[in-house]
Amino acid sequence: MTASSHTSAPSLPDEHAELLRALAEQRELLLITLKGISDAQARERTTVSELTLGGILRHLVQGEEAWTRIMAGGDGELPDGMLDMEQYRMGERDSLAGLLERYAAAARATEEAVGGVGDLGRRVPLPVTPWSPPERQFWSVRRILLHLVRETAQHAGHADIVREALDGANTTAQR
Repeated sequence: MTASSHTSAPSLPDEHAELLRALAEQRELLLITLKGISDAQARERTTVSELTLGGILRHLVQGEEAWTRIMAGGDGELPDGMLDMEQYRMGERDSLAGLLERYAAAARATEEAVGGVGDLGRRVPLPVTPWSPPERQFWSVRRILLHLVRETAQHAGHADIVREALDGANTTAQR
């Protein structure tokens, strides 16, 4: 099961396809760190950080779902769960397989949403959050995609460190 399809649909404009491909590549790096682990291992802390592999995955799932709703909805509404701090923890009811399925679905939803956007420069109102400036902020669809690429890359790096501390495996040295 993969969370990306390395989008290269000929119907997408080049920039759309390139940004989706960059995001898919970062997702694939994250998925390498999750290969061959159990639910128990996905919940295990291996560093002084509270981060776990399952928590990182859950955060990325919820984050991509939220940002895709922001991008596609265009209404500036705060998506459910976006501010939920539990998104950084793999709950007892969560399974790695279930989170991976949600991640694959989130990837497909992002690709569909981007495929429906003609102009990546289209500005989208951001939801108001506790850390928002007082005036309404707007980001382009392009900036939202770049944010998703950065966020995924940053957390793929975190996951690599957590996995290496777990059993010595990482994105270049799987066990």
